[in-house]
Amino acid sequence: MLKINIWRNQNNENSKKELPMTNKIHVINRTSKYKNQDSSQKNTTADVLRELNSLVGLKCVKKLINEVYAFVEIQKRRQKEQLATEPLSLHMVFKGNPGTGKTTVARIIGKLFKELGVLSKGHLVEVERADLVGEYIGHTAQRTKEQIRKALGGILFIDEAYSLARGGEKDFGKETIDTLVKSIEDQKDKMILILAGYREEMEWFTETNPGLRSRIPIVINFPDYSISELMSIGNLMLEQRQYLFSPGATEEMRIILEKEAKTHRHSGNARLVRNLVERAIRCQAVRLVKMPDKEVGRKELMYIKREDIKIAESITKGANNCT
Repeated sequence: MLKINIWRNQNNENSKKELPMTNKIHVINRTSKYKNQDSSQKNTTADVLRELNSLVGLKCVKKLINEVYAFVEIQKRRQKEQLATEPLSLHMVFKGNPGTGKTTVARIIGKLFKELGVLSKGHLVEVERADLVGEYIGHTAQRTKEQIRKALGGILFIDEAYSLARGGEKDFGKETIDTLVKSIEDQKDKMILILAGYREEMEWFTETNPGLRSRIPIVINFPDYSISELMSIGNLMLEQRQYLFSPGATEEMRIILEKEAKTHRHSGNARLVRNLVERAIRCQAVRLVKMPDKEVGRKELMYIKREDIKIAESITKGANNCT
């Protein structure tokens, strides 16, 4: 059980609403992965909560964080009144398809728990099976312990965690699981473990590993985005870069997303949107550089057109360039 220390109350005024298309715009890219990220940047609890609340969707996740926030505050008040305080286990399972924000939320949680006094550093160490499972007896425990050591004071985030149990009894992945179970007890007040992966596979994984299941009480389901939410994410990603969709590009983007949602079980969610946006920007650049300079003004530099989105989609399906 992870003992929560007392939260240091820091009240900040709500930040003023920023005007669009300025260098001050701050948008969360939910699809980025941060390997062994350093959380040295100065934050306050209010800053981190604003960052969380700026994410599109994720109502259940935001509700959970508010519950944790309330729990810590009440424990502080209880301690002031010399009442008994309760420990809280904060190890988690994240279930969801790729591009639904699992890594980004883990990163934000690390920063929030640092501000709450739960974690000393709040950094995120993101690993997968290849980072943990060795090639011979004893190698796996050594590798796993090394990643746990890196995560002390922060979060150990294991993506596709179900792969650790797929090799059967003789697979070295089982040794990783055993080491993790022991570390949850030995380092209970020094780190948080988050296991992430596809919903069905993670349900199977937790059912076949009662040791982990009994020690990880918080399970968060990350639903796929709606088309409307994906469009909002695309617009925010463009705003961050000081671009805009033209009406035709907006229509084309929606058509692509609706088609992907119907034809693919794991459509990529926000990750697909990010790829399309980034490639469309490159395709726009190829289109504009061929035009006479006098025809390329501020408006042309800002707008992504339907043709840019169409070519970007063709790239995602195997084309090699934007020409």
